[in-house]
Amino acid sequence: MAFPPGFLDELRARTNLAELIGRRVKLTRRGREHVGLCPFHNEKTPSFTVSEDKGFYHCFGCGAHGDAISFLMNTEGLAFPESVERLAGAAGLAVPRESSESKETRDHREQLLATVEAAAGWYEAQLAAVGGAEARAYLERRGLSPATVRAFRLGYAPPERGALRRALAAQGFGDSLLAEAGLIKLPEPEEAGGAPEPEPRDYLFNRVVFPITDSRERVIAFGGRTLGESRAKYLNSPDGPLFHKGHLLYNLPKARQAARSSGELLLVEGYMDVIALAEAGFPAAVAPLGTALTEEQIGLAWRFVAEPVLCLDGDEAGRRAAGRAAERALPLLKPGQSLRFALLPAGEDPDSLVRRQGPSALRGLLQDALPLVDLVWHLALEGRPLDTPERRAGLRRDLRERLNRIADKEVQSAYWDEMQARLDALFRRPGRGERPAQGRGGPGRRAGRNGFGRPERRLDRRGDPDVTVPPLSRNRPATLGRLRHEQILLAALVNHPELLFETAEPLAALSLENRDLGRLLAALLDLAAYHEDLDRSAIHGHLCDQGFSGLLADLLHWRVYKVGPFARPEAAPAEVKAAWGPFFGRLAERRTRDEATEVY
Repeated sequence: MAFPPGFLDELRARTNLAELIGRRVKLTRRGREHVGLCPFHNEKTPSFTVSEDKGFYHCFGCGAHGDAISFLMNTEGLAFPESVERLAGAAGLAVPRESSESKETRDHREQLLATVEAAAGWYEAQLAAVGGAEARAYLERRGLSPATVRAFRLGYAPPERGALRRALAAQGFGDSLLAEAGLIKLPEPEEAGGAPEPEPRDYLFNRVVFPITDSRERVIAFGGRTLGESRAKYLNSPDGPLFHKGHLLYNLPKARQAARSSGELLLVEGYMDVIALAEAGFPAAVAPLGTALTEEQIGLAWRFVAEPVLCLDGDEAGRRAAGRAAERALPLLKPGQSLRFALLPAGEDPDSLVRRQGPSALRGLLQDALPLVDLVWHLALEGRPLDTPERRAGLRRDLRERLNRIADKEVQSAYWDEMQARLDALFRRPGRGERPAQGRGGPGRRAGRNGFGRPERRLDRRGDPDVTVPPLSRNRPATLGRLRHEQILLAALVNHPELLFETAEPLAALSLENRDLGRLLAALLDLAAYHEDLDRSAIHGHLCDQGFSGLLADLLHWRVYKVGPFARPEAAPAEVKAAWGPFFGRLAERRTRDEATEVY
């Protein structure tokens, strides 16, 4: 719908922008503007400003910018016409009357919506009827409660291929409307001398039916899961006037409210994943509609959270889907906006995982979700030999070509700085007494082909495989495990400074195997000696000023926290205290034993 520019100008002038935004954001007046925490990305220091005089908002942190109409679109998920209509109603303005042609278009759209809504009601009734017993049994086996079935308006398309057509014809809906709404298939034109023209038939039959809604929760299409033999396990309505599968996300109208309150939005692969997660306490879950994740769908998810998490099946197809999503997201990245990736164990999808292992299993995977930058790194390294200068140069070239696709120059520069630091660590020449860098692959070896973010298969000094990083033990192969445990030690000291002050003397006697980590420990001990009141943020700032920012980024990382959870900054003091003593004791004992072995 097109609106006259004069009407839109008057609408903006009549809308109190600070009052509108203030319903969602706590604003404080500062001079002629208002400031607050940005609703479009997570921040602790206000960088979001609202200028009533100029009629726009702007965030200096993530770059979000717009007026009253775009604010409603980005926070409520409304389309442009819907945002205009809501603001006009609040301002007491009459929306300009449409031309006769646009009125006819709108009336026809309303007819199509009524047709699809009638079909949704009929499908629901079939599920509840005697003939829907098999479909109800299927949903019960999948663990769905009757309340969840009603909330998602699930239905059933019986196996009789013309049943829907006959039912809706009795309500006055003709074949042309049913076909345009994607509910029936019209027969192909009869060829000369061919068989008699068949009857139109229903698009969905013998399937559990999942209604698909628009941003205003109006049913516009359907997905169907077969209950019998079919080449297509899932089938969606065809694209048409109401429905464009690449522009929508299943369950977004319900998920957006939960996403705003939790700051979390999960992108999963299918309808049942979405519904099972809602049943398990994860209401902010959405799914693409039978296609790979599109650029439009990524942009739609970013309206509600800064970093949606893709929960993908733990198989080869899931990993390929992660790679495709990463490639499509790169050109779209903006400051503060990205994706994360939670790759499930092989053979599991979100539905099966929460049913077999419970919600806590999924929550743990979400906490360890891989940032997009890590996925890009793994994509570049996976299965790649790096044992010659030419091959290492090839890795740099491929990374540069991939990062050049990022349109935002600030984000592109930040990505290249990160990749350059990783390349330097990967290819650096070890110092005297220091082993080659571990943890991201190394020259002369192929990067691990073990799934993104999984513990990589490495070789210790004896050539024995070191597949995972288990807790400290006397029989543990050396290199990677020891590096990780030294990282846990330092992460705990940075995140929990009380440990530093309480154990400074035994720490001073501890010799770390990794030279860089040893320098960092010495810097921490110097800080403890001269500054007794430093908190976590102050320690972090001092260390960054001394040139340890890159090393800290490796330390304060989910991979370190996964092995030593007590080192997390949010770990409870009791948890930290209980774990620190045994951990430090074993580490110190092992280093003493190793030094004695070296002497003899």
